[in-house]
Amino acid sequence: MTDIAIIDYGVGNLRSIEKAFAATGNPAIVTGDENVLRKAKGLVLPGVGAFAACMKALSTPGFDSLIRTRVMEGTPVLGICVGMQMLFEESDEFGKSPGLGLLRGRVRRFSDELLVPCVGWNQVRKRNSHPILSKIEDEAFFYFVHSYHAEVDDPKIVVGEANYGVSYPSVVANGELYGVQFHPEKSQAVGLRLLANFARRVRFNVWD
Repeated sequence: MTDIAIIDYGVGNLRSIEKAFAATGNPAIVTGDENVLRKAKGLVLPGVGAFAACMKALSTPGFDSLIRTRVMEGTPVLGICVGMQMLFEESDEFGKSPGLGLLRGRVRRFSDELLVPCVGWNQVRKRNSHPILSKIEDEAFFYFVHSYHAEVDDPKIVVGEANYGVSYPSVVANGELYGVQFHPEKSQAVGLRLLANFARRVRFNVWD
């Protein structure tokens, strides 16, 4: 059985994420094979570009339903960047676009008064204690590239937040469902640490 499968639906920095997991000593595979995705111990949902386009690409092979099923089964799932945004109910990007609806909330565009997209290093402040950020210092810097951010209905799912004109969730967790707005694969040592935390949860069902 594959431990960690990175969902290949034609979107995202798939090989970069694969290499980042390998660098932590926790190999992951990039695959669009439904059978493999249904049997993997953990899934990673990447995402780059427009929300609606990503949802369409994900839904075409039926991977939206597959992800919902795996989440209901208790499978650890990590959404990255737009992959995190798709976990929510909807986005305002190019009009209303429905998401996976696994987390209550919506995705909003940053204010027109700000320079968007937000590109570069930004600090993540720990808001609620969670082992997904184990051995990562408070206010550590991660690498972001995005024009939209999540607004959540339940503040308890917000593990970390960043600020770009407004404070917004940058790390969320609800059960075995996790999301990060930044790119851990581009965030050097702290990004690798987060991926290692997730991988340990997947492989050994423990955090430390």
